[in-house]
Amino acid sequence: MLELQDVTITQGAFRLSADFVVAKSARVAVIGPSGAGKSTLLSVIAGFYPAESGRILWDGTDITHIQPGKRPLSILFQDQNLFPHLTIAQNVGLGLRPDLRLSPADHEAVSRALTRTGLQGMEARKPATLSGGQQGRVALTRALLRARPLMLLDEPFAALGPALKAEMLDLVAEITDETGATVLMVSHAPEDARRFAPETILVAEGTAHPPHPTTALLDNPPPVLAAYLGQ
Repeated sequence: MLELQDVTITQGAFRLSADFVVAKSARVAVIGPSGAGKSTLLSVIAGFYPAESGRILWDGTDITHIQPGKRPLSILFQDQNLFPHLTIAQNVGLGLRPDLRLSPADHEAVSRALTRTGLQGMEARKPATLSGGQQGRVALTRALLRARPLMLLDEPFAALGPALKAEMLDLVAEITDETGATVLMVSHAPEDARRFAPETILVAEGTAHPPHPTTALLDNPPPVLAAYLGQ
């Protein structure tokens, strides 16, 4: 379970408050107007930016001041964070060992993960030789191989076409359902939230609101969300 207890985030004149709980194994969208603080919220949960006050807990353990690499989570960004000079297998292997000193068991785990995400046979290729969808699968494979219980998605599939993006969202949902991971996904697209996330956190007007059933929120949005959605 992820808990944000009276968290306050400030960046100059920007201020965001968050006080909510996300249930274990939940899939939750994070939606709201541009500049409202959606990505900033994920950055604070991940430890890349400090909260001014409050606490962040995972399964009752305070992780507020833990270094990002030691938090029980993985995060995917829109740019995928792939290293162009490394092979696909090496990029994925970084999820197990940053120094890439992989054991035979590690290499087998990389191979199994690539097969699970439809990338078998591409181990020796470089990222530049892959399509955008395939690059997204590589980044996802690396995150899944880390087997962290919390996954943060900061619009990693936003650059993909509608059909391919839907395919990637379905793949993430399928695999995280199997592993029991909790997922928070930033999105600007209400159709993605409906497809992927039973619950949605609205970030607007300085507040990250507690998760609310996605269908109910989008069918009857509050004025700030309705304005953003053009309704």
